[in-house]
Amino acid sequence: MAWRLVALIAIPVAALSSDSSPTETLRPHAEFQFVRMQYIGTTLFGGRERWLTDFPDAEMHLIRGIKRLTRIDTAESGHYLSIMDESLFDYPWIYAVEVGHWALTDEEIARLREYLLRGGFLMVDDFHGSLEWAGFIEGMHRIFPDRAIVDVPPDDAVFHVAYDLEEHIQIPGIQSLYSGRNYERDGFTPQWRGIYDDDGRLMVMINFNMDLGDAWEHADVPEYSLQYTTRAYKYAINYILYAMTH
Repeated sequence: MAWRLVALIAIPVAALSSDSSPTETLRPHAEFQFVRMQYIGTTLFGGRERWLTDFPDAEMHLIRGIKRLTRIDTAESGHYLSIMDESLFDYPWIYAVEVGHWALTDEEIARLREYLLRGGFLMVDDFHGSLEWAGFIEGMHRIFPDRAIVDVPPDDAVFHVAYDLEEHIQIPGIQSLYSGRNYERDGFTPQWRGIYDDDGRLMVMINFNMDLGDAWEHADVPEYSLQYTTRAYKYAINYILYAMTH
């Protein structure tokens, strides 16, 4: 495992990737591709789909951060993908936002279960409070009715792959800059939770009552990013390396 991690940090290795459109032909030129999960759910004011929250600026800034902070061969742009797309299994890491509002079909439930059990890693982010938690776990319990959602312990490898993240600090959305509050709705306490497979591999990383996507997206807002963007980059890089090495 150690040599694989060294390779990811120091030596680019070719893998599948694609352009930002989900219909583009995959091109074998990048080791890592940012993949945003497309799902059916309620929409935001104006009709924008919730899964598109922070798109494309969040991935654009994070990709630049990965390129600056690591030697992972990373695709230049992000890519969004339907759960039912056949190429889903080509990617070890996928990102989903606003999951308190997802409404997954039975087919999508089965596909996500298969993806995760076959080695995939799902990072969920940007959902807050008791109502959104209830919406999230309704879907997650359908995916894994027999697996518990647990707190990820501080000594778990996911917090120590590249960066030792010993102290966990809530990463709020940029609204905190204007409201003076680090929470949304009744989501006062940040939680790093997860779901493991039978071998102890973390399959789902749950960032609850936090908004890492905002911290990536607003990397060019100094009064906000100086507090949160670097830390949000470190979490993402750890999650990505974990997904690629476990």
